[in-house]
Amino acid sequence: MQQASTQRWAHVGDQALAWRLRRHCSVTPRQLAGLYAAMCLLSLSIAVGFWALGMPLVLAFAGLELLAVGAALLVHARHALDGETVHLQGGRLIVERECAGRCERLEFGAAQVRIAPPASERGLIELSAAGRRIAIGRHVRPSQRPALASDLRKALWAGGLH
Repeated sequence: MQQASTQRWAHVGDQALAWRLRRHCSVTPRQLAGLYAAMCLLSLSIAVGFWALGMPLVLAFAGLELLAVGAALLVHARHALDGETVHLQGGRLIVERECAGRCERLEFGAAQVRIAPPASERGLIELSAAGRRIAIGRHVRPSQRPALASDLRKALWAGGLH
């Protein structure tokens, strides 16, 4: 795989190329849990102060607010590690997609893979072979998807597969 240095998106491994297409997250789920715990502590301590002053509804509304924020953060955290990985190794193109902890894996013979660039401005890259299809590039900016499709196509051709 001497052509790997020309690949913009690929990570070079032992006789393999890998494209890791991940969501950009500035906060990990663990950090998010710590921030939420700190927010709960602060909010509930203020609400308990108001409860002690004879205003019990403040505590009830603070609890409801924290439950709603916690539910939203839980949904966000479930998708924080979503992404797609495409491996080109040994004549096989392997696509792994993770969404909310659920993994999907498709394996294609690299010689038969067709790569269709996005059909529209916000469309995804479509990989197909042997009657199976998968759309990739959800976590790549739409303006960069054509370049990624080109990168994948060049990697297949460089391997003498087309």
